[in-house]
Amino acid sequence: MGVSMEHATVYVLAVVFVASLIRSSFGFGEALFAVPLLALRLPLGIAAPVAVLLSITIAGFVVAQDWRKIHVRSMGWLMFATLFGIPLGLELLASSHQTAARVALGLLIVAFAVYALLGRKPPELRRDHLGWLMGCGLLAGVLGGAYGMNGPPLVIYGAMRRWTAQHFRATLQGYFLPASLLGMAGYWAKGLWAPAVTHYYLISLPAVAPAILLGRVLNHRLEGAGFLRYVYAGLACVGGVLVVQALRG
Repeated sequence: MGVSMEHATVYVLAVVFVASLIRSSFGFGEALFAVPLLALRLPLGIAAPVAVLLSITIAGFVVAQDWRKIHVRSMGWLMFATLFGIPLGLELLASSHQTAARVALGLLIVAFAVYALLGRKPPELRRDHLGWLMGCGLLAGVLGGAYGMNGPPLVIYGAMRRWTAQHFRATLQGYFLPASLLGMAGYWAKGLWAPAVTHYYLISLPAVAPAILLGRVLNHRLEGAGFLRYVYAGLACVGGVLVVQALRG
């Protein structure tokens, strides 16, 4: 039993380190990596809240480090619109059309990413556009409420604004911090913040700090078109996973 627990702990630490590195380097995408892999060793009801607590921790670290690089106006409008999207996402989650919606959204995300990777630059927004902010924020709320996947619309908006890697990372964390706090409040209200969640979160912390620091170094080495290629590749993966999850039920 002791050896089994030790192996489980090492496994959790390894998954958390890589997930935290992804999040700190690019600003998004860690949940798609962490939750399915953690769920191989932990019940999903523990893995998902642990991932949200880690999201809060990473976002808090990044905001404390690089708060000057946050596009506060963009973040505020995106978060405001998200609040209206979350109830729609919860309705979608309970509807009979969620499989078709997942496939459609996944294909749309993949199409956008592939279009950009092929050298077709998406439209450029030289300044914040309220319509795009509200639309992307609303869609982020829908995806977050339905599938716990807020990131893709935010990434698309940041790519259209041509944010630098540093502004991209910081602004997304400024958004994810309150969004994840709201998510964790929901888990707590539903009685899903069990002692096991706190246990696995606390034993994960030694892997988080070095991953955040290393991710910051990597993020500061990424510039311009090279960074955006990584972002589009990540979006393609997110959309692909969404489609596969929908088709597999």
